[in-house]
Amino acid sequence: MLVVLSGGGTAGHINPALALADELRARGCDVRFAGTPQGVEARLVAEAGIPFTPFEAAGFNRNHPLTLPKAVAKIQRSTGRAKAWLAELGADVVVGFGGYVCIPVGRAAEKLGVPVVVHEQNSVMGMANKYLAKRAAAVCLTYEHAAGALDEGVRSRVTVTGNPVRKSVFDATREDGRARFGVPEDARLLLVTGGSLGARHLNQAVCALKDELLAAGDVHVIHVTGPKELDAVAGQLALTPAEEKRWHLFGYTDRMGEAMAAADAIVSRAGATSLAEISARAIPALLVPFPFATEDHQTTNARAYVEAGCAYMLADADVEGPEFARLVRSLLDDAGVRERMAAAARAQKTADAAAKLADVVMGAAR
Repeated sequence: MLVVLSGGGTAGHINPALALADELRARGCDVRFAGTPQGVEARLVAEAGIPFTPFEAAGFNRNHPLTLPKAVAKIQRSTGRAKAWLAELGADVVVGFGGYVCIPVGRAAEKLGVPVVVHEQNSVMGMANKYLAKRAAAVCLTYEHAAGALDEGVRSRVTVTGNPVRKSVFDATREDGRARFGVPEDARLLLVTGGSLGARHLNQAVCALKDELLAAGDVHVIHVTGPKELDAVAGQLALTPAEEKRWHLFGYTDRMGEAMAAADAIVSRAGATSLAEISARAIPALLVPFPFATEDHQTTNARAYVEAGCAYMLADADVEGPEFARLVRSLLDDAGVRERMAAAARAQKTADAAAKLADVVMGAAR
């Protein structure tokens, strides 16, 4: 079976696709990927060893209507190219994960009679996925209430699979993670991350807690600032050599799976991929949604997770207030809170998401 995956724009679209690719290849499927030549997907897919074919695609600026004809023309050209490519491959099914590039690839599949499956990672449907969902063979969601944006006739084709997480996130062990970062087994470890680009406001709030956190001799912090924030955060923290042994500061790490495996608790944004990985590892969490995400979807993502008992949530505007410090202390100091959150996270069965999605994709192809 030959499966074509498509997505672009952010790692949040690509990582679930790569998790599905791992599962499909384990089942003997041939997997190809269609993305944009300049997007992050070109690098990530190549690193995963999956054949990659680029197609130009772009959105338009609603404030500048003249950008629309150019975007439409680009999609039309790429649709023709994608149609010839899919026909040559003999694709059995196309899976779209979001991003404008999915539109020409999905439309080309429709013209050839190749079934299309859509996967939406967030609680709010993206434009490309919403467009393709109208005629898709199946629509897979992370959050059930995302179906509310779909026409009634489409909802009969919806399956809630969850958001797939790459095998590398599961493979890391607590022991390996703690050895990697030099954290003792009996230490309490707080992981702080603002996502791939960092989060300035969140970084500043955590830095303000430095003295309080390090006053407990068994607390360690792995703080991933985002590449552009590293110098500013290092200056604000002004760590002494002794403090650097317990406050592990990084602009970026490609060992996030090991960092998560080592952590007792996490402070994080609420992007779809971050939440899926936190859930898969069952890490007690304080979520601070990015307030400027489209339709505030990070808050919607986080709310469902919090209501399930898996995490705390605090608005970005409140991180410099006393409630932020209180919730961080609760995560670190109260083992009962951590145990309840971890149990609730395991009940979400995020670990099954890639297999569930693969079942839908292979069923659509047949």
